[in-house]
Amino acid sequence: MDYTLHQLQIFLKVVKTKSITKAAVELFMTQPAVSIQLRNLQDQFEIPLTEVVGRQLYITEFGKQVAEIAERVVQELENINAKTMAFQGMLTGKLAISSASTGKYVIPFFLSGFLDQHTGIDLVLDVTNKSRVVESLKNNETDFALVSVVPSNLNVEEELLIENKLYLMGSEPVRNEGKPLIYREEGSATRMMMEQYFEKQEGKQRKRIELTSNEAVKQAVIAGMGHSIMPLIGMHNELMSKEIYILPSAGLPINTQWRLIWLKGKKLLPVSQAFLEYVRTEKQNILKKHFYWYLSYGEEWKEV
Repeated sequence: MDYTLHQLQIFLKVVKTKSITKAAVELFMTQPAVSIQLRNLQDQFEIPLTEVVGRQLYITEFGKQVAEIAERVVQELENINAKTMAFQGMLTGKLAISSASTGKYVIPFFLSGFLDQHTGIDLVLDVTNKSRVVESLKNNETDFALVSVVPSNLNVEEELLIENKLYLMGSEPVRNEGKPLIYREEGSATRMMMEQYFEKQEGKQRKRIELTSNEAVKQAVIAGMGHSIMPLIGMHNELMSKEIYILPSAGLPINTQWRLIWLKGKKLLPVSQAFLEYVRTEKQNILKKHFYWYLSYGEEWKEV
């Protein structure tokens, strides 16, 4: 057999995307070039790696097993490259993190110092909703995920970063009962917490407004469209400028924890291991420097 690392990498991308066209886009290659490399790899095996039913590409059972082995091969080669650079005094490689949308107010502060120390590292940070975060971790597409609620269907390890405080907020200091509630989209952890809170405190609420990002909800609240339960961590400027107010409400704040999680048993590459060690070593310094206002804010609401 005479297949190449490049062919294995292309095959893995086809397996991930389940499409030659999408794989070509992500690899910055032409579709014919991907097809040729995939065919050259297939020629090394008598058993099909893929099959087309209708117009849909499917990975055969044999192809899935080859992909699992190829994934390990590619990871080990990346490990060799990283160790080579490490012996030369330079940590290099890719760090992939998937973060729930509100995590964008947290994760950059844990990354900036690390990236300053290791300029040879390439960062891929995907900020999306919780469902997509969990899916990317489950598919081993990312090294770490940043979530506020641990997924129940995955066996993971975790490193706690900072408390996540959720308050009811509005554009005026007193709740207007005539204003509708503004919810995040399905799959959002904040949406889930908000639904549970109102069902317990006030009974099930009709969802009159639903928006697809925390930033969109924030702007809607500022505009006076309604009230919403939102993470305090992204509201510092708006609270100081009195564009947004915390509305005293029984049972609030809701407290969870922002945490970095990874698949249990996953063999962390040198870049991932170095980042985890950095977080553990520097966490208290980062919290003190960047999150003091947050950790001490809102004490007066805890007894409401």
